[in-house]
Amino acid sequence: MRLILPNPRGFCAGVRMAIDVVDQTLDLFPGRPLYVFHEIVHNKHVVGRFIGRGVNFVDSIEEVPEGQIVIFSAHGVSPAVRQQAKDRRLTAIDATCPLVTKVHNEAIRYARQGYQILLVGHRDHQEVAGTAGEAPDATQVVESPDDIPNLRIIDPARLVYLTQTTLSTDDAAIIIDALKEAFPAIRQPPSSDICYATTNRQHAVRQIAPDCDLVLVIGSKNSSNSVRLTEIAATAGATARLIDDSSEIDFDWFKTGNETVLLTAGASAPEDLVSTVCRALLTRFGGTIEQRDIFEEDIEFATPHALRKLMTAEGIDPQTRRLRVTTPVITQEAYGAVPLTISARKD
Repeated sequence: MRLILPNPRGFCAGVRMAIDVVDQTLDLFPGRPLYVFHEIVHNKHVVGRFIGRGVNFVDSIEEVPEGQIVIFSAHGVSPAVRQQAKDRRLTAIDATCPLVTKVHNEAIRYARQGYQILLVGHRDHQEVAGTAGEAPDATQVVESPDDIPNLRIIDPARLVYLTQTTLSTDDAAIIIDALKEAFPAIRQPPSSDICYATTNRQHAVRQIAPDCDLVLVIGSKNSSNSVRLTEIAATAGATARLIDDSSEIDFDWFKTGNETVLLTAGASAPEDLVSTVCRALLTRFGGTIEQRDIFEEDIEFATPHALRKLMTAEGIDPQTRRLRVTTPVITQEAYGAVPLTISARKD
């Protein structure tokens, strides 16, 4: 079997930052209850590992006892949630991805300027709820072109569209084109709201998938960007499967055992899950791994202000905690006794 692992794949800088916030807070306050509002990222293994360390994930601020620490997830929250945390005298640590915060700030700015905001995204996604909450009276969510006739437009000359950061660029383009056709004067954000990590991972799959017999995307079912990767692979003409881990592999998917398989991971999926899936396939079929470098990512985000403040109070220098996400590297050590032939290629 020939396994192709694209770069980039897996964790993005925002996910790594959010996970590190929980890790650091656990280390700062061992034994103290820690609460996270919603899943810190949409991956069941990441969440499960934190539950194993005593983290409490809640869907309502009311579930957090007064005076305790609460972490806001990478997807962001609305001002109403922040106020609820303040009213309960919670110590709130904001792990919102800075690229999501960018969209929040755009919503605030355009609403203050008197624009109606058409937010392209999935209505039930936490990120969309948080962004819409910044300007609820000015914002309407657009999930598909079918929603456009039902929009309540006051002035077609005072419209702007924003987007959820984890959308498929292809799907977003269809909706945006339809909005531009319906409202020719609609404004667009100064730069794309779909984040670099989403775009890069989608482009890598779009480029490689047509040459593969099967695409396996590692990610949880509630991970928007993982679902989009699966859809993009299918659109490119490949058979695509979304799996959480190696336990979900169905070996009946493979007819000969010498297929070419593209193996990627959503932005919230840990790299060790990639290694485990590779190990399962190579143990069963033998074969080789080729790492295909499409984009090199070297992004870093600073530790959130509230956590830096807590670290300083505990005598820890927060300047040592800048987080950098670099390109994953395949090593023999990650695969134990499974013999590997590893090659690398830059596209």
